[in-house]
Amino acid sequence: MVSIKKVQITFDCADPERVARFWCEVLGYVVPPPPKGFATWEDYERTLPPERQGAGFACMDPSGEGPRLYFQRVPEGKVVKNRVHLDVRVGTGLVGEERLAALEAECARLIPLGAVRGTLLLADEYNESCLNMQDIEGNEFCLD
Repeated sequence: MVSIKKVQITFDCADPERVARFWCEVLGYVVPPPPKGFATWEDYERTLPPERQGAGFACMDPSGEGPRLYFQRVPEGKVVKNRVHLDVRVGTGLVGEERLAALEAECARLIPLGAVRGTLLLADEYNESCLNMQDIEGNEFCLD
């Protein structure tokens, strides 16, 4: 019998905390508590060697149901389209104009946070409408 495993989704980025806090706002996620023995993440970071300070940051679903997101600092910038991306499910169960309105409303909420609007893909005979976007470091995601 196969057991279901929890997964973590990891993003390469330049500024892990900034990107993590963006995704907290998008998904309603929270920053996990600091490691045992530390009052804050800043207290913990000060114990790390300088080259490790700010190298990673995480956020999590407060209910514990969704995957943990981990953001790790990498030296290179984003060059090509992501092979994997998140679909933020804001239009589940909605069709037509009602779905488009939900996608547009969420897009309008995310743009002031630093998201960039991409292409609106209208429904066809196989798929419902979705809206391509980018996070604050250019990582693609969809409002679906």
